[in-house]
Amino acid sequence: MALRLAQSAKYVVLLLFSFIFVYPIFLMIASSFKSKLEIMTHPLGLPTGFSLENYVSVWEKVHFSDYFVNSVYVSAVSVVLILFVSSMAAFYIARYSFRWNGLVLMFFMLGLMLPMKLAISPLYMMMLKLKLLDTLMSLVIVYVAGHISFAVFVFYGFFRTLPKDLDQSARIDGCSDFQVYYKIVLPLMRPALATVSIVDLIAIWNDFFYPLIFIKSTELGTIPLGMLTLFGEYDTDWNLLFCGLTLSSLPMILAFLAASRQFIEGMTTGAVK
Repeated sequence: MALRLAQSAKYVVLLLFSFIFVYPIFLMIASSFKSKLEIMTHPLGLPTGFSLENYVSVWEKVHFSDYFVNSVYVSAVSVVLILFVSSMAAFYIARYSFRWNGLVLMFFMLGLMLPMKLAISPLYMMMLKLKLLDTLMSLVIVYVAGHISFAVFVFYGFFRTLPKDLDQSARIDGCSDFQVYYKIVLPLMRPALATVSIVDLIAIWNDFFYPLIFIKSTELGTIPLGMLTLFGEYDTDWNLLFCGLTLSSLPMILAFLAASRQFIEGMTTGAVK
């Protein structure tokens, strides 16, 4: 009896915390379908109708479509390059022994200790000389350089947990070094790939600092810059604000839900032996 009460108490606490975390998201999405008057009169109630008029207004008035497409492009290209470059670098450091192995790993680890924002002036001058200011490629370069260290750190620890007998067996079967990485090791590291993808995707998608510095044109802005415009020009139109917040956060929610299982598995890899 006492065990059942304890289990019931745990479920009640979990449900309470789930409600606390999920309800604000639900309220945000529900408010995006309300009119401005309805938000003022019934802020916690459900919308009387589910019209897409608010989304159409935000999509056209604030040019949110441009911000959305730019954010998707920058985030997707940056994450793919981070996964490709960092996984290959970590594979080489973890699977091959050479004279400068430790120093190369330390070089990547220094990126976790030194924030790139401290070097914003040299970065700005470098982008100016390369004529990359006010281009989306400048953001991709900065994001890839800034997030590789974390990805190498995660992948290196994951590669160390895989037995090297897999590599030797694949080479006996005729696989080259790249085929060992691509066909044998890469499919086994899906949890690590999901972990790095979600963490970096959220950081890049929500970043406001670098687009503010490197992007000057309105049509090249990302969603954080679009939200700044939305809060600046339509700060009293709460229905449009909630709609913009929903559009900016919904892709991240869907991405996390799609990769949640692999993400949790990757975060707990190595915790139990």
